[in-house]
Amino acid sequence: MRLLCPAVLAACLTSGAAFAADTPIPKLIDAAVSAKLKAEGVTPATRATDFTLIRRTTLDLVGRTPTPQEIEAFVASTDADKRVKLVDRLLASPMFARYQAYLFDAALNDRAGGRGGNGLQGYLTTALQESRPWDRMFREMMLADDGDAKAKGASDFLRPKLNDIDRMTNDVSVAFFGVNVSCAQCHDHPNVKDWTQDHFYGMKAFLARTFEAGGGVAERGAGLVKFKPTKGPERQAKLMFLTGSVVDSNTVREPTKDEQAKEKAATDKAKADKKPPPPPNFSARAQLVDVALEPKNADYFAKNIVNRMWHRFIGYGLVNPIDQMHSENPPSHPELLDALAKDTVANKYDLKRLIRGIVLSDAYARGSKYDSEAFPLATTFAVGRLKPLTPWQLATALKLANVDPKTCDGVKPEDVEKRMEQAEAAGRGLASLIAMPTDNFQIGVNEALLFSNGDRLHREFLTDTPGTLLGRVKAEKDATAAAKLMIQMVLGRPAGDAEAKAFADYAARRTDRQADAYRQMLWALVTCPEFRFNH
Repeated sequence: MRLLCPAVLAACLTSGAAFAADTPIPKLIDAAVSAKLKAEGVTPATRATDFTLIRRTTLDLVGRTPTPQEIEAFVASTDADKRVKLVDRLLASPMFARYQAYLFDAALNDRAGGRGGNGLQGYLTTALQESRPWDRMFREMMLADDGDAKAKGASDFLRPKLNDIDRMTNDVSVAFFGVNVSCAQCHDHPNVKDWTQDHFYGMKAFLARTFEAGGGVAERGAGLVKFKPTKGPERQAKLMFLTGSVVDSNTVREPTKDEQAKEKAATDKAKADKKPPPPPNFSARAQLVDVALEPKNADYFAKNIVNRMWHRFIGYGLVNPIDQMHSENPPSHPELLDALAKDTVANKYDLKRLIRGIVLSDAYARGSKYDSEAFPLATTFAVGRLKPLTPWQLATALKLANVDPKTCDGVKPEDVEKRMEQAEAAGRGLASLIAMPTDNFQIGVNEALLFSNGDRLHREFLTDTPGTLLGRVKAEKDATAAAKLMIQMVLGRPAGDAEAKAFADYAARRTDRQADAYRQMLWALVTCPEFRFNH
């Protein structure tokens, strides 16, 4: 693999300016990506059309498709800053916090998607609405203090894992540090020299004192983790972070009988008083947070969140897979990842700043079509990546696809927000039936059966009552006009002449049951790849 020359960024930005609070992240990104494209002789795809850009950006940031009025205004605008204004408007929308919280929740607790209402998602929504720094959110989820009103729901990150500390160890390592240490549990990692049993059990030692008490997340003040290496006698694990940094503590031992008795009494009292379990005098989990955020160790934490956000919005990580951050799997653009991580730390883990910078870059705005048989490697970021819609996006888009555009004419922005929230809520049931897409996406059996044989789609999304798109087109006498309107509403772009004619001809052959013909046309549109993917 050819890596980016260290001189690339230095030629564009001095080291002193690279990480200042006002560093333009899009410029940082595009300098690095363009340099690698030039070095490898790769011509990038042309910029996506405005129709594609507003659909892509709106789906990525707030989880819905744009309204016809939003599309028309964006495409017609000649303002040089219209992309900036679009992104800033979406970042300020309440939908941004709700949708990004949904994505974080799905990633942190490996949910199938679409199941709103859980405590963690509620916590994440509030945290994102308040623009809490990512390091604070990390601390609140790891401390799991149900007595802290501002962190209500944060304990739902650890709570589902309380019965399996090995799983908790790997989940914490993956979620916050981009490191899958599961292969170093039974033996040193066979393919990655970075990860040994000492690393797995060192991380486990921070978490093994965690237990369930009265429905809450409790922690013992002392504890000992032992493990059997592949060679030699049984060993005691140290409180050791992934970098090898060790926290020295006289609590790395079995608790005494007196300590156990006091702990049980305190836990029982809290349970009787219906209060959260009291924290120990020495919290190993709090020590994990502290050591992970120390400047000498913070690279894993900072680079992981950068890589996850890059993967979320670009569609492919700077390190891919995103849970394989180690020396045997170097980043495609190491200097860029390092620069963005340092910028994130310098700007106090401001997620909105990071996200805004990524989606305003030229790399994000590239078209997904490439006019050459020699398709560039994903690691060059030369072409916009096709991203399958998440369950939330798909269900909300289906709900909005059958809305008569006239119903949005003259509606105030705050009322549009309310309508979009109603569409979100209406789509949750369907979203819960659809699997969250992975990097190697394939349509699942349940989704295929739902769309091909199930009647739920027809009952919930293909009705022709007043206020719906189908209700509008069935009264349209001009089949070509009806076809163009349907294509524009569902796909967010003008209809091509050939596709409009094909649809109009189909409708003309079925004048005896035209309402059903239009319903079939809408079904064909919402099941086509152009609708199913964010392109």
